[in-house]
Amino acid sequence: MTDIIERLTDTAAGEWPRTGPAAAAAELVPYAAPLHVPPVLRPASDDVLRETEITLRQTWVRLHPQLPPTLMWGYDGQVPGPTIEVRRGQRVRVAWTNRVPEEGEYPVTSVEVPVRAPGTPPATTEPGREGVEPNKDVAALPAWSVTHLHGAQTGGGNDGWADNAVGFGDAQLSEYPNDHQAVQWWYHDHAMNITRWNVMTGLYGTYLVRDDEEDALRLPCGEREIPLLLADRNLDTDEDGRLNGRLLHKTVIVQQSNPETHKPVSIPFTGPYTTVNGRIWPYADVDDAWYRFRLVNASNARIYDLVLVDEDDNPVPGIVHQIGSDGGLLPRPVPVFGAELPTLLAAPAERFDLLVDFRGLAGRRLRLVNKGRNQPAGTPDPAGDVRYPAVMEFRVRESCARDTFEVPEVLSGSFRRITHATEHGHRLVLLTPPATKGAGGHPEMWEMTETEDPGEAPVPTDGVVQVTGPEGTTRTYRRTARTFNDALGYTIAEGSHEQWSFLNLAPIVHPMHIHLADFQLLGRDAYDVSGFDPAVGGTRTPIRYDAGTPITPAPNELGHKDTYRVPGSQMLRIMGRFDGAHGRFMYHCHLLEHEDMGMMRPFVVMPSEVLKFDHGGAHGGHGEGHPG
Repeated sequence: MTDIIERLTDTAAGEWPRTGPAAAAAELVPYAAPLHVPPVLRPASDDVLRETEITLRQTWVRLHPQLPPTLMWGYDGQVPGPTIEVRRGQRVRVAWTNRVPEEGEYPVTSVEVPVRAPGTPPATTEPGREGVEPNKDVAALPAWSVTHLHGAQTGGGNDGWADNAVGFGDAQLSEYPNDHQAVQWWYHDHAMNITRWNVMTGLYGTYLVRDDEEDALRLPCGEREIPLLLADRNLDTDEDGRLNGRLLHKTVIVQQSNPETHKPVSIPFTGPYTTVNGRIWPYADVDDAWYRFRLVNASNARIYDLVLVDEDDNPVPGIVHQIGSDGGLLPRPVPVFGAELPTLLAAPAERFDLLVDFRGLAGRRLRLVNKGRNQPAGTPDPAGDVRYPAVMEFRVRESCARDTFEVPEVLSGSFRRITHATEHGHRLVLLTPPATKGAGGHPEMWEMTETEDPGEAPVPTDGVVQVTGPEGTTRTYRRTARTFNDALGYTIAEGSHEQWSFLNLAPIVHPMHIHLADFQLLGRDAYDVSGFDPAVGGTRTPIRYDAGTPITPAPNELGHKDTYRVPGSQMLRIMGRFDGAHGRFMYHCHLLEHEDMGMMRPFVVMPSEVLKFDHGGAHGGHGEGHPG
C-alpha cells in the first residue's frame, strides 16, 4: 500500500484519486483491496434433472475499503452472484426465488442532471447528485425481477421474458438443457422498463458450461481460472461532498422537453468507478504462471477500451491471448494488446475468454486500464468520460512449480464456419437517430420489409427507406414495426438459418443482442446515411454502400457470438441458426437504458411444420433480398 500512496500524492488533485483517511469523492485509493472471487455453484451431476434454488436477497457490500457498506441485491446474497458451473447436457432447473422484502429500500438513487457547457468534463465522470433531487418513482420501485440466462438455448418459457417478473415470495422456474459447446454465459435481471436499475443493484453473475473438447485442451483451471465481471458505477455523496456508498444512477439530460412527449431526454448511464466482481479497482495476487480469465462487461452502457500496462503505463504485448468469445471457443487463439489487436474493445454483454502468461514476471505489477479516446493508456481523460482509468492490478508472485502449459495452435476442431452459401432467410433492422420523427427523442429499432412495388411507398415518406447495396441495386423498404408492443413481425422456423443485418443511421454505437441463437459475422460495411431525414422519418435519397471505406472485422469477433457492436454509418451482417428451442424471445440493444426505453422487439421460433399453418404471415419477409 505504501508505494501506491507515494505514487499518488504527487498527482494533481481532481485528475486521479488522492490518498487520505476519508472517502471524499477524489480520494479512493486504487488497488487497495483483493479481488473478490464469487463462490462456485455446481449442481450434482448425474442423469437426474437437478433442481436448484437461487434466492434474490438484500445484502451489504464493501465496494472499497474506504467506503461504508453499500446496500445491494444479490443472487444468494452475493454480488456478483455465484458462478454456476455445469457439464454439457446436464439439465438443470433453477427456482429464482425473490426474497427481497417488500418494505425494503430500493438500493439505487436515480437523478438526471443538466448538460454542462462545452469544454467542461461531462457530469458522468463525477460522483454525487450535484444538488438534484432523487427520482421519487425510482425510490418507490418494488423488488420486481426476472432472470435471463444470457446466451442460453432454452425454451421461451424459461428464457426470462421481461414482463414475467416476480415479486417477493414468488419464484421464476426456468429449465436449462445446457446442450451447448463449452461456453461462458451470464445471468442478469431483465425486468420490463427497469432493467437498468435492477442490474445496478447487483443482479448479475456468470454461468459456465464445460465439455470434453474443452477438457482436452488442459487449460488453466481451479484457482487459475477466474471470472472477471466488469461494471462501472457511480456513488452519491453527503452534504460535505464525501462518498456515502449509495449507488447512484446519474444520467445527463440532452433535451429538456421533447416536443413529442414533453418529457426530458437523457443519455445512457456511464459512471466514474469501475468495479471488478463487485469491488472498485481491486488487485489480484497471481503466480508467475498461466491464468485463464473469463471476462464479461456487465455495465449498463459503458464500452471499455481495455489495455494491459506495466508500472510505467507502457502496454504489455505478447502475454494475453483470447481463446473464446460469447458463444464458446474461437477456432484459433488471437493475440491481444499487439499490432493486430492493440486494445480489447468490450461492449456491454460481450464475453472474452482470455489466457494470460505471467511467467517470467515475478515481482512485477501489471494493470488493466480503460483507455480514454483522447489520452494514452493509463492517463485520466475526463473529457473522454474516463476520469479514472483504473480497472484492476495484477501482482505477480514467484511460485515453486514451473508451468509448462503452451497455447494450442488450434482450439476448436468442432467449429464450422457459416457462409452465405448456406440456405437462409433475411432480416433488415434499422437503428434510427434519436431525433427521428415519432421517436420521442430516443433511438429506435425499425423492422423493415422490402416493397416489391416502389410506387406503393413514395419517397420521402415516414417509414420508407431506400438502400443502395454493394451491387448497385436500390431497394425500397417500409417500416413494419418500431416499438416493443407493435405487432409480431418475425416468426422463424426452428432449425433454420437466418441472416440479420443491422444498419445504424446514427453516430451511437449499439451493442445488439439476439436471444437463443449463436451467430457468426459475415461482414461489416460502411454506408453513407446522409440521405435519411430524421424530420421526415425516411430517406430523401438512398442510403448508399460506401465502397471507399472497407471495414476489416476484428480477428476476435470471428467465432460464435450473440452480442455485436454496431457503430454509426455501418451495416453489420451476421448469420445464425435458430435451433434447440421454441417459443417467444427478444432481441434488443444491450445499452440497458435503450432497452428499457423501447429498443427491444419480440420474435417467435416454432417448428417448421407448424409454421406452414401460420395465419398471420408473420414470418416477416423470410427469404427476401436486401443489400449485402
